[in-house]
Amino acid sequence: MSGNRYVLDTNAIVALLQGSSQLIQLLQGADWIGVSVISQIEFLAFSGLSQEDYQLFEQFLQRVEVVNLVASDAVLIKKIIEIRQQYRLKLPDAIIAAMAIQNSASLVTADQEFAKVTILTVINW
Repeated sequence: MSGNRYVLDTNAIVALLQGSSQLIQLLQGADWIGVSVISQIEFLAFSGLSQEDYQLFEQFLQRVEVVNLVASDAVLIKKIIEIRQQYRLKLPDAIIAAMAIQNSASLVTADQEFAKVTILTVINW
């Protein structure tokens, strides 16, 4: 896996938008940054999201690639099922992990649950 390709978990997106210098430094040298459609939904579903938060997130989305879940992508679906069954992750987390693997990217997260997925490169911040 390339060290310059990253998928951001929802908690990393929140921290980045709050100005986390650690995440900003990590991502400065990125060749590619992806965000799962699951993380997009999770962020936008936060209660109390202000108009400013929404606008900041929309600007952020212009700079990254949103990785969509496509039912016809049999390889991705198989990987999601494998991760869900083998590592007992919640379905949204299994989807995010599989998307990172499929895109040869490291997953940037503060969620320790992902550490048990041995086929995934995880960067805990």
